[in-house]
Amino acid sequence: MAEPGFDMSACLERVRAGDEEAARLLFQHLFPLVIKVVRSHLPRRTSEEDLVQMVFMKIFAKIDQFSGTVPFEHWVSRIAVNTCLNQLQAEKIRPELRWADLSEDEERVLEVLPSTAGDFPDPADDVASRDLVNKLLAKLSAEDRLLVNLIHLEGHSIEEVKQITGWNSSLIKVRVFRARHKLKKHFAKLMEERTS
Repeated sequence: MAEPGFDMSACLERVRAGDEEAARLLFQHLFPLVIKVVRSHLPRRTSEEDLVQMVFMKIFAKIDQFSGTVPFEHWVSRIAVNTCLNQLQAEKIRPELRWADLSEDEERVLEVLPSTAGDFPDPADDVASRDLVNKLLAKLSAEDRLLVNLIHLEGHSIEEVKQITGWNSSLIKVRVFRARHKLKKHFAKLMEERTS
């Protein structure tokens, strides 16, 4: 990891003294390590760049807390891993799909959706529509997702789904109705966020 001629302790002392050039050198030295950790622990809804920035903000904010009892790179790795884990935990607390979770293509699909027929995008339209439908479906339970896939995306009849799942027709109809309702709620919440 260490470049030839790079003196970590001297660089840290200069950074602690407020030397911006030393901070830039330290950033360049640590970036490969931090990006590797971030990429291996990247939360779904946080961009790589945002997470790297958070890690470096914590490193520079806490640099005076580094005691030197472990190699500096280990201390940095620990901060990077903990930042990623904290972000993953935050996403579990708020598992809803947000406008910020969407790609530009998925946003475009949603923006033109109110002018198109039907409640949901047709997954056969394009990759963005399919990705958006998959993100919405991921909010459903496995059983509800299965029913929506079989009936609405694959076009199976209730009788065919009954044979595939072994469930009775009434249960299938009720569950798929509720699943559609849940999808509409997630979709409405997403559209509401876009307009607010």
